[in-house]
Amino acid sequence: MSGSSNSDLKSRVLFTILILSIYRLGTFVPLPGIDPEQLKIMMEGNQQGLLGMFNVFAGGAVGRMAIFALGIMPYISASIIVQLLTGVSDYFKNLKAQGEQGRQKITQITRYGTVLLATIQGFGLAVGLESSANLVINPGLYFKVSTVTTIVAGTVFLMWLGEQITQRGIGNGISLIIFSGIVAEIPRALVTTFELGRTGAISTLMIVGIFILLIATIMFIVFMERALRKILINYPKRQMGNKIYGGDSSHLPLKINSAGVIPAIFASALLLLPVTFSNFNVSENETFLNLASYFSQGQPLYMLLYASGIIFFTFFYTSITFNPNETAENLRKYGGFIPGIRPGESTATYIDNILTKLTTIGALYLTLVCLMPEFLIANYPIPFYLGGTSILIVVVVAIDTVTQIQTRLMSSQYEQLIKKSKFGR
Repeated sequence: MSGSSNSDLKSRVLFTILILSIYRLGTFVPLPGIDPEQLKIMMEGNQQGLLGMFNVFAGGAVGRMAIFALGIMPYISASIIVQLLTGVSDYFKNLKAQGEQGRQKITQITRYGTVLLATIQGFGLAVGLESSANLVINPGLYFKVSTVTTIVAGTVFLMWLGEQITQRGIGNGISLIIFSGIVAEIPRALVTTFELGRTGAISTLMIVGIFILLIATIMFIVFMERALRKILINYPKRQMGNKIYGGDSSHLPLKINSAGVIPAIFASALLLLPVTFSNFNVSENETFLNLASYFSQGQPLYMLLYASGIIFFTFFYTSITFNPNETAENLRKYGGFIPGIRPGESTATYIDNILTKLTTIGALYLTLVCLMPEFLIANYPIPFYLGGTSILIVVVVAIDTVTQIQTRLMSSQYEQLIKKSKFGR
């Protein structure tokens, strides 16, 4: 049993690596009709603001104007819209209450939304590319149609790859796709940083300070992600015949950051959604020039919207993934109770108060990690891949993936022990 379980784990890991390799390969396949030399010139001086952030989430595909230029962001944006509708729309609430069948319907609607958003953003991207002088070899209707078709197909294919990883691989597919894109570009970001130090654009002391801050940020993220608030749960003794059962105690673990990396990704997706192509035609349009300036690193509007988005989605995502009333009802059903707290509604209120305090701390922690390095990026030419959001995604997704692997290994060992105990009898 253990051998087959380990073989299954190995197959899942190899499958995940294969799918991520396919994704990385796609980030190097360019869109048809783009002049590579003109693209290189345009991108060299246009890596700040939201374009730089978008390039991070697309794994560098924007800089190469590849078929995966939109990355997985349309899917994430569609997921945000559907989840928000789940909280306010009776139709979506009823779908959610239908269990597996309703979940499949919601997934289908999210996919349709992804295609719609990718089509709109793909068309905007095509128009933006054509407005850049000499970038498109043969502008016109054919270029627009081929670009939109390619972009939509690439996004849908990425969505499918993510679902395959979730079902047949290890970890959350969508998060791993973003994770792999960031990790693959970090070596280049490091080389760029050292090159800036060599040319004198950044002092050696500043580079040392950046890496110290980087290590401290990683340690802080690991500490906060592992932090738990344990609520003591007691179970009363029950006598059945001549035997006494129960009388045990356990803990209800509540994470400081129950939402994980989702708030940072969602907040970034919302910032990227309305101005997907704004940086491609800033030289032609004064409106887009002003819009892009408001969304550059260190700008008050950018910081305010980003922080507000992170805090909102931290509370929102926690509220839809953890239900204090349901937890209290399950405890009451199995005879569990919190010492000094009455079962039922009082227990739900008590858990909800603790969860609210923890979520507040978690939201402030995520905001701090995501925004602090942005001030450095605003004042120094530091690559986006060394920013707070990138590091947060890499560390949290790595922790979650390792945890899933460890859980599967422990499950296989547990099954082996059960098998041995049966043979021992």
